[in-house]
Amino acid sequence: MTCMAAKPENIKAKARELIDQLPEDATWDDVAYEIAVRRSIERGLADLDAGRTYTSEALLESLDLAQ
Repeated sequence: MTCMAAKPENIKAKARELIDQLPEDATWDDVAYEIAVRRSIERGLADLDAGRTYTSEALLESLDLAQ
């Protein structure tokens, strides 16, 4: 799976697209929330691409919670 994180030169265009999708009565909090969610997803995808993720089973095992 390849990461779909925006390249630095595309950040402004992606931010405009995101804002354009918000309703006309959107607040600054709505904008901040959408940007934070988008960034979180991009970071997760980057972690996945880089192999920095664990299965649920591996995590439970590392915490000695495996059944």
